Parts: sequence; C-alpha cells; structure tokens
Amino acid sequence: QVQLVESGGGVVQAGGSLRLSCAASERSFTPLAMAWFRQAPGKEIESVAAISWMGSNTYFADSVKGRFTISRDNDKKMVVLQMNSAKPEDTAVYYCAAKFSADNYYYTNPREYDYWGQGTQVTVSS
Repeated sequence: QVQLVESGGGVVQAGGSLRLSCAASERSFTPLAMAWFRQAPGKEIESVAAISWMGSNTYFADSVKGRFTISRDNDKKMVVLQMNSAKPEDTAVYYCAAKFSADNYYYTNPREYDYWGQGTQVTVSS
C-alpha cells in the first residue's frame, strides 16, 4: 500500500509560481512511476505531468509545456510539480498518483494509476 500526501497548494496571482510536493510512504519509492493530474469544477480529470521511476522520462500536457516542470527525489520519496507563469485556467484540484512500473516509462491515463493522494487546491487569480 502506498500513501501519497500532497502539499503546496494555495492561491497565486496570474503569472506567479507555486510548488506542489507529493510525499510517498512506500518503503521502496522505486520503481514507482508518478504523475500529477488535475480536475477543475465540472471538468474531467486531466493529466498534467508524469515522470518515470528513474526520472529520465517525463511528459507534460500541451497546456503546461514550458511553464511546469516535474522532478523527483527517490531518496526523499518525493515528487515535485513546479508551476510557473500560472494562468487562471490552471485553477483546479491537483492530485498526485503512483503506480509500480519497472520499465522506466511514464503513464498519462489516470486509470493506470493505483494510488492517489487526497488532492490539493490550486487557485490562480486574474
């Protein structure tokens, strides 16, 4: 069983930055593929960014490319989503997700993930 705890959400003005962190309880953080998803009110959940267990492969949704980065520290069992140049359309609940995968690849389909955090609210004001 993997427990994920997100932190770092809040309110930021458009153009500002936020740093979301996700800490995992799993004794072995590897090989866990990790991802961030978000869900805005009335919308379906969408993939924001994903990272392979070794950190060498990453994915970003077109809507966040060039603004967001994803990184992980396997020693600290943590994955970080750095949000820069925030836009009002980034407003959503952000979820961290994990799945065991030894193939060093990322996954973008939420159905592929077995473990989820409780979510953290991000609000970008215009």
